[in-house]
Amino acid sequence: MHELSIAVSLVEAACEKVVELGGDLRVDALHVRLGQLSGVVKEALEFSFELAAAGTAIDGARLLIEEVPVTVRCPSCDEPRRLPSVQHFRCPVCGTPTPEVVGGRELELTALEVTESCSPVSSKSAKGS
Repeated sequence: MHELSIAVSLVEAACEKVVELGGDLRVDALHVRLGQLSGVVKEALEFSFELAAAGTAIDGARLLIEEVPVTVRCPSCDEPRRLPSVQHFRCPVCGTPTPEVVGGRELELTALEVTESCSPVSSKSAKGS
């Protein structure tokens, strides 16, 4: 299951970015674009992400996946076309075979949602200061 190694890489990238940004930040969510032809099973990645994030600086963060459809460039129409099925690489408008894939292979970490973590104030320092 290569989704686990991908999930580990996503966790590592998010943790590195938090360190780079500095401050006391908490990662709430990771936004990922996942193409239909990426070879990654969405459900397996979601499951693996929970395992990979457990016990790390981003434990509890959500993985938000945007599924990217397959888009091809039709040589006859000279236009990008979204395929209704990955089983038939033909232009849905004119029926021409369309071997040039222009979208749908993505596997990208596009954004992190972060919030500043507030350090809890102890009751002693709040009263006696």
